[in-house]
Amino acid sequence: MEGQPIHKPVLLREVIELLGIRPGMKILDATVGLGGHSRGMLEAAGGEGQVLGLDRDREALSEAGRRLAPYGDRVRLVRTRSSRFPAVLAEAGWEKVDAALLDAGMSSLQLDDPERGFGFLNDGPLDMRMGAEDGGETAEGLVNLASYARLCEIIREYGEDPQAGRIARAIVSAREKEAITTTARLAEVVWQAYPAKWRATARQHPATRTFQALRMAVNEELAELEAFLKAIPDHLAPGGRVAVISFHSLEDRLVKRAFRAEATDCICPREQVVCVCGHRARFRILTKKPVMAGEEEVRDNSRARSAKLRVAERLPDAGAAVAG
Repeated sequence: MEGQPIHKPVLLREVIELLGIRPGMKILDATVGLGGHSRGMLEAAGGEGQVLGLDRDREALSEAGRRLAPYGDRVRLVRTRSSRFPAVLAEAGWEKVDAALLDAGMSSLQLDDPERGFGFLNDGPLDMRMGAEDGGETAEGLVNLASYARLCEIIREYGEDPQAGRIARAIVSAREKEAITTTARLAEVVWQAYPAKWRATARQHPATRTFQALRMAVNEELAELEAFLKAIPDHLAPGGRVAVISFHSLEDRLVKRAFRAEATDCICPREQVVCVCGHRARFRILTKKPVMAGEEEVRDNSRARSAKLRVAERLPDAGAAVAG
């Protein structure tokens, strides 16, 4: 439809296949975005599935509502963080779900709007909040008020930038003269902080990693992912599956470790001779290695290049298995 943002959900075919989407399923889309994955899953369910879609971005949720309107009451959309899905399930009367998806990526609607401050190709205010209506710290506040140590840690950890120290020092120096309030100004500061040789050989703009790091910090993205991973096993029906698409090595590492822990009977320290944790495996991992986009999808959608998909299946509870 003319005027709608272009949206290409990454790894859609793989998500549908690995989640085993079929008619009658109750599906949780914890980061519904513009609705591409939800629409694909509903189509795969033959119009008989139900989707509960969450997102903290009001604009994205509104666009998802337009895209998913043909499915009527089979779709319910709620503006909230992904970590708060248990409360939303309870309100909807869903005790368990048959499939759950979390896509940790950014939507084109967010990235392409300069007023949101997520990118620097077009100048805009330094905001970066996915749910601006909820208040909270902006990227501008973080850049201008955070200590050198905190900025350095954020850029090094979330941006994985070896020049984190130089960038943090440059930001502190620049803000002492004048507050950094726009994306273009921050990108310029980072550019100048990079050594000339690094700038000449960089495959992407030097500010790319810094912007990513600030966005992750502002929106507490790793904490949100951790909370989702911790809660989802309790809300999957036996045989239900959870899929997570990540775009950052730290995110993928969290998913890998969480799935591995839930697929292990004992999680006691290795030096513990006798198991005292009482933990029993609740997951069967379906992706030994993360599934990544093929060459054709990457050519069609460059944002799919760094996407990694991991999927796990909920096992029956030990008591239920014995009783059966």
